[in-house]
Amino acid sequence: MQLIDWRVATATATRLVPPGPRLPLAEAVATVEDLRRRAAEADGHVRRYTGLDVPADPSAVAVVDRPEWIRSNVEGFRTLVDPMLESLSSSRSLSFGPVAATVGPKATGAEVGALLAYLATRVLGQFELLGPPPGEGGAAGRLTLVAPNVVATERAMGVHPGDFRLWVCLHEVTHRTQFAAAPWLHDHVRSLLRDYLTAADLDPAALLGRLRSAAGSLGAVVRGGSELSLLELVQTPEQRAVLDRVTGLMSLLEGHADVVMDGVGPDVVPSVEQIRSRFEGRRRSGNPVERMLRRLFGIEMKMKQYAEGAAFVRAVVDRVGMAGLNRVWASPDLLPDAAEIRAPQRWLTRVAEPPALPAVND
Repeated sequence: MQLIDWRVATATATRLVPPGPRLPLAEAVATVEDLRRRAAEADGHVRRYTGLDVPADPSAVAVVDRPEWIRSNVEGFRTLVDPMLESLSSSRSLSFGPVAATVGPKATGAEVGALLAYLATRVLGQFELLGPPPGEGGAAGRLTLVAPNVVATERAMGVHPGDFRLWVCLHEVTHRTQFAAAPWLHDHVRSLLRDYLTAADLDPAALLGRLRSAAGSLGAVVRGGSELSLLELVQTPEQRAVLDRVTGLMSLLEGHADVVMDGVGPDVVPSVEQIRSRFEGRRRSGNPVERMLRRLFGIEMKMKQYAEGAAFVRAVVDRVGMAGLNRVWASPDLLPDAAEIRAPQRWLTRVAEPPALPAVND
């Protein structure tokens, strides 16, 4: 049985999402071309700064509008999540009444669509993780830039468009470089998601019980008295253990990208200090409703991941250099968990090379 009606999700999201700033055709075409150029330029800067010598692939860049971003993400979720959920529901012999089987997927689809409509106004760029692994077709490995959001943000902040676009591309191209340097990473992310879903309790009665328990905490989230997202409020204890690994990985990926964009920035983005200052101010700002939504949807947690991950990367680079940090891309065993992200010395101690033996004279 399908647990999420993806057609409803797509229809809901594309109906709710605003179109973004309207540009004359010539300006819109020029913006798309400029974003592609900036992405190609960023590729060389990122490879030089990180020391990760991976093949450049300028063709794998898509500049899209908000509805296309929605459709691409729905397809990625559908391709990856549906088989996992169906397998879980079958293996656990879960049964749903006829009403729940019909209404449930549509209701869930509408909820997913509303979330995607919100996110589609905020995402500047994205390295697409979902879908089939590289080499098996689909959009895996594609770098996506959401042109209306880039234009809207640069205008709202009053920053130089060319500088801002290159700055954004530095971050997103870094994600593409990470996955190119660690070909195993794509399957690892899928494995974490599979573990998270496997740890879920899909029994309707159990899920209802967790929702009731979460209701008391929801007010604290809305008021800002809790950092938990809505997803965290309803997850099982087993899922929390998996989330610790996910948090460590996402903090590494996002923090590494932030460090790279700021490290490269001063040499190639003249107004990088102004952009960073205004962008951080924008991250922290927002009306009360906006801040509430960010907390509920876990966006506040993502912002925290940027800061903690960047602090981890800088601490490791200070101790062992960029080459020492790059050991993290060698295998899943070398990835930091959430605790090591917050205490970099623990990771350094765990992955340290054994000391060289003293030379023996014959």
